[in-house]
Amino acid sequence: MEMEEIKVEEQYNWNLQDIFENEEQFKKEKNEITNILEQIKKYQGVLCDTSNNLYNCYKLYEQALEKFEKVYAYGMLKYHLDMSNQDGIKIFKEVEGLGTEFSVATSFITPEITYADENIIKEYIKEDRFKGYVRDISDILKEKKHVLSKEEENILANFSEIISAPENTFDTLTNAEFKFGTLIDEEGNEVEMTDSTYTLYLKSKDRNVRKQAFDLMYKKYSEFINTITEMYSSNVKAKSTTAKLRKYNSSLEKAVDNDDASLKVYESLIEAVNEDISINYDFIKLKKQMLNLDEMHMYDLYVNPCEQGKDEITFEDAKQEVLNALQILGKEYINKLEEAFDNRWIDVYAKPNKRGGAYSMGVYGVHPFVLTNFVNSKRDISTIAHELGHSMHSYYSNREQNVINADYTIMVAEVASTVNEILLSDYQIKNEKDNKKKSELLYELLEMIRATLFRQAMFAEFEKIVHEKIENNVMLSADDLNDIYYKLNQKYFGNDIVVDEQIKYEWARIPHFYSDFYVYKYCTGVSSAIAIASKIINKEPGFVEKYIEMLKQGCSKKSIDLLKMVDVDLESKDTYKSAIEFYNQKIKELRELL
Repeated sequence: MEMEEIKVEEQYNWNLQDIFENEEQFKKEKNEITNILEQIKKYQGVLCDTSNNLYNCYKLYEQALEKFEKVYAYGMLKYHLDMSNQDGIKIFKEVEGLGTEFSVATSFITPEITYADENIIKEYIKEDRFKGYVRDISDILKEKKHVLSKEEENILANFSEIISAPENTFDTLTNAEFKFGTLIDEEGNEVEMTDSTYTLYLKSKDRNVRKQAFDLMYKKYSEFINTITEMYSSNVKAKSTTAKLRKYNSSLEKAVDNDDASLKVYESLIEAVNEDISINYDFIKLKKQMLNLDEMHMYDLYVNPCEQGKDEITFEDAKQEVLNALQILGKEYINKLEEAFDNRWIDVYAKPNKRGGAYSMGVYGVHPFVLTNFVNSKRDISTIAHELGHSMHSYYSNREQNVINADYTIMVAEVASTVNEILLSDYQIKNEKDNKKKSELLYELLEMIRATLFRQAMFAEFEKIVHEKIENNVMLSADDLNDIYYKLNQKYFGNDIVVDEQIKYEWARIPHFYSDFYVYKYCTGVSSAIAIASKIINKEPGFVEKYIEMLKQGCSKKSIDLLKMVDVDLESKDTYKSAIEFYNQKIKELRELL
């Protein structure tokens, strides 16, 4: 069936009238935001003169933000339903323009609090009426020691484009300029390989296809390795210099501080993974056996030896499976999920010009909206469970917090979604009678943990080594970076796989390295989720209630403290070790099935 012929029943489409009944309402709300922004501007220059000024400005800011969330969501969701529709494009450009207007109108708030007398601000926020704003204002004060003079801040702001030049150059080079050449696919056709098809070829059952893709990828990166080394080194130096200017001891210290984390989190993660690295070797060894290979290479890592072919499943069946799997989270949680399914919170199917992928968007004062592109595959079930994890997190935090404290931080953003994935996986494995299908489910869970915990920890360790060397004025050549990365691969994968020489170039294609110290948050996220899901599965008394309570907090507390509410200490090696032990148990389960 051609895509154009698809007719989707109303119940599987978003009901955007939940935000605004019509475009007149949308326009009215837009105008109201503009009016509130004009009132906010009146406090510029006098914001901190009195506690009344600070309070009244924050009150207006809160009102404007609530309205803006609805307006922005309406524009974006409408646009994503049909990205070729001119009316949709126009509305989205309007809300983007309003976003810029919002940022400009409120841009004085942070600097005026920053440059004010700290003791006076601390006295203001002791007043009971500031209760909903204390966290935000305290965060601004916390950053005070890292803020430069107004003139220096202005200079840095003018250099921001130059600082991001290495990343922009990397993106242009690798996305627009690189041509990888052709390979012979499984059907014997000569096809061009692109960055986006590379992963598909690595999962091919045909080993020759995998090897061709691997060789083509790293041949291209080897040709430009000196140029990319220069870009990456410049990026590290720029980030390190900025950190030093802002009175941090290192770029790592600045990154974890911005994440609401600590150096201890980063160090504990890497230490714990290194201490139990042999468990990853066990999975690699098992992969080798399952693939029936005398010699396993790096290009064999991504093929699934348990794959049973694609099971067709209806959305209604997927919905039921998610509800059954998440029953363990309690009646209120399930009731709200049923509401999401029944009241058109989800835009389910792929349609012409609809945005690809999947996401959940919380809309303050309304409810979350979920986008999926369901294609009747069993893997879609996991996507639904994942996105609804985000939605429920948004639902609880939006219900319990004001709009300023409702948006959860990046440190906890993937926890609720991954908890749902693990609960679904556990339910599916326990209820699957066919051992081959059960093996496939176990393998997919293990591969998710390997890729999210061990692989990202290796990336995190690479970043730490490189940044430390460059910050200590060690000049690193392409050979040095290749050598560091190659040795890490040897350490993380063990002796049951041939660590092919070409893998030394892999660091050069990781775009996340330009957002320094980003990848460790995948590790903390999956480790937190495993710890939480394990306690839910084991039916620890009162734990589900504790977990829901954490979801209600939004960003009203530090991320580390939020996770302590559910007995997860990111500064302790035990958190990562228990995730690795979970991985170990699942390896044993899979081995017993074979």
